[in-house]
Amino acid sequence: MRQVKISRWLAGAVVCSLFLAAGCAPPAKEVAKPQVELEKQIPARQGEGPAVVPKAAAEKATTVALKFSPGDSTTYRVITESGRRIKWEGPLPEEPTFKGGSNNDRFEMTFAQEIQSVDANGNAVAKITIKELKYSSIVKDNPVFEFDSSKPKDPNHPLAKLIGQSYTIKIAPTGEVIEVVDTKEAEMAARRGSVPPVAALRLLNSEAIKERHGTLVLPDANKNQLHIGDNWSGTKTFSFGMMGSESYEKIYTLNKIKDQNNRQVAVIEMNAIPASETAKEQAAGLLKSFDNTKAYTGELELDLTAGKVKKYLEKLQPVWITAFPLAKQEPNQEPAVLTMSATRFYSLEKID
Repeated sequence: MRQVKISRWLAGAVVCSLFLAAGCAPPAKEVAKPQVELEKQIPARQGEGPAVVPKAAAEKATTVALKFSPGDSTTYRVITESGRRIKWEGPLPEEPTFKGGSNNDRFEMTFAQEIQSVDANGNAVAKITIKELKYSSIVKDNPVFEFDSSKPKDPNHPLAKLIGQSYTIKIAPTGEVIEVVDTKEAEMAARRGSVPPVAALRLLNSEAIKERHGTLVLPDANKNQLHIGDNWSGTKTFSFGMMGSESYEKIYTLNKIKDQNNRQVAVIEMNAIPASETAKEQAAGLLKSFDNTKAYTGELELDLTAGKVKKYLEKLQPVWITAFPLAKQEPNQEPAVLTMSATRFYSLEKID
């Protein structure tokens, strides 16, 4: 009978169970670390040291920031998705029995953002009113929950009770949600539903709200005068449940500015690189024997005239792979392979 080495199999089995048993991952936390390059070096005159001067005056600097005006209202659609998947390729031992599968949580909300007030630093108190909701959850390939406010539904469902409800946040010109000001009325409405409001209250959790409305990181006020080619960065930690978490430095580069319907729109490229080793965390070292690959994509279009996001999205897809040699390996026989992958997706789009 073919069987994998016990120590490797047990480690893999533990990882698999943790991987699929993990629920919706905690919201990722992001800390801005703007690093804007606004100057360049030029050759020094003979006998002088290196000189640093501003870029050519003909190249006018552009303010890259959000702008807020009391009474202004904008409608957005935000989508977040968190997924995990396990796949086994090759012969399986009789015991223990392995079964792969995937977990996935997807949330979509259309909301109106109305600016109620703006302070001297440009920070705004914004009222967020929920207009539409979609939410689905899959556990081990089996759909366990689905809600879509655009379809016939139980009007007493806690998520249905959230349609038309509002909460307030305080947001900075950098995009950071400084504070979740008030969620009480929305929480009270959800609790009046006919079933326990677990999913509804999860959406109203402060960390979930900050992740939903504050994923974007723009440069600080004293560093937001940018030229084409300038960049800034922010560090974001993505959690993978029991598998641990990893931090990435997201790098934003001002690629170009285009005219669109009499507006100046900044096209900003996004890349990500692993942060320092000290910023990485792994659960009990279970993944040390796994090879790891990561793919990150991101893009941002910012309406500079209005100071509003037109489109923002990012997607991270890490993959962990390890081989399990058989105890009785036949010549030229490939070992069994365990592949685990995860997806973190975020999209924000202006729709009016």
